[in-house]
Amino acid sequence: MATATHEQSLFLPELATLKKVARMTATEMYFDVALNSGRELGHKPGQFVEVSVFGAGEAPISVSSSPTKKGSFELVVRTVGNVTAALHELKEGDRVGIRGPFGTLFPTEAAKGKDVLVVAGGIGLVPARSFINYLLDNRADYGRLIILFGARTPSDRLFTDELSQWATRKDVELLETVDRADASWKGNVGVITTLFPKCTIDPARTICAIVGPPIMYKFTIIEAKKKGLADENIFMSLERRMKCGIGKCGHCQIDHLYCCKDGPVFTYAQVKELSEAL
Repeated sequence: MATATHEQSLFLPELATLKKVARMTATEMYFDVALNSGRELGHKPGQFVEVSVFGAGEAPISVSSSPTKKGSFELVVRTVGNVTAALHELKEGDRVGIRGPFGTLFPTEAAKGKDVLVVAGGIGLVPARSFINYLLDNRADYGRLIILFGARTPSDRLFTDELSQWATRKDVELLETVDRADASWKGNVGVITTLFPKCTIDPARTICAIVGPPIMYKFTIIEAKKKGLADENIFMSLERRMKCGIGKCGHCQIDHLYCCKDGPVFTYAQVKELSEAL
């Protein structure tokens, strides 16, 4: 069940201040946010918050930072509607409302002692980054860390400094691709599924997390299954159509499940028979 980690009402936003605002791409903005109460958000990798922009409304946004980061938490917001457009107009020092965190999480406990394959497409890197940085901050608890990341173009790549750092780490295996290259791009060109043949895994000891646009899931799951991964070891974040965050509005319902409170992180075993999931 989706619950907030503090005792106040699930419906009442808590004031927070934007400590840093920066443009990442033509459509994405980065926000470093601190709760005015001084408490930690208390989220887990894969969870989200409801962000209120006063006078505009609220929207569910994935938390991008690991819970190991203290003092504030990070969001990356793509402008897709009125609320996110209003968020993009805010400046450092402005205030927003925060409800949450809500939702299920990536398998930080189940993955201990195992290898982890993270597959992120486009803005899917935002929630995946919370999981990745948690694994890196607890590196001794996990086996191999393999990251497959795909973006539409080189200019659409997020967290480029961190991608560069991960690429140089000896305990991280990073493979990247872009759908369309430019003159500066020297790496792989093609959709993210073209990266699967370039990596080897031991399916008996590997947990897979997939995050990206809806069209990506069908084809990446096919590739994951080709690698021998079991349905219960394939995790995916389905953030489609989420609105209220607590399963009251029904906006994100898929058959008997609500993405916001039963997810957003599901195993493939949970959703493979649902009519609209993939």
